[in-house]
Amino acid sequence: MTTITFIDSTGTSRAIKADDGSTVMETALRNNVPGIEGECGGACACATCHVYVDEAWADRIPKAEQMEEDMLDFAFDVRPTSRLSCQIRVRAEIDGLTVTTPERQG
Repeated sequence: MTTITFIDSTGTSRAIKADDGSTVMETALRNNVPGIEGECGGACACATCHVYVDEAWADRIPKAEQMEEDMLDFAFDVRPTSRLSCQIRVRAEIDGLTVTTPERQG
């Protein structure tokens, strides 16, 4: 299993075991991580699963595709490491990934 660390906007950290093949968003929703809503269910049709990928991981996960980039235009407080967590697939290579949720979702 892969461990993902979620840090909410207040600084509270949660290390959660994630099923390989799922997404970071699915992991967050299954574990009631505050700050991730996932209103579209992971279809990349909203920006309510927006996270900031820790800079140490930014170049270690696949780049965002154009559809994700377009949806990030609707996110709150977009930064260079902003991603939609529904588009980050859990796999062994991202064991230890750390993401932070924004103050609010778009």
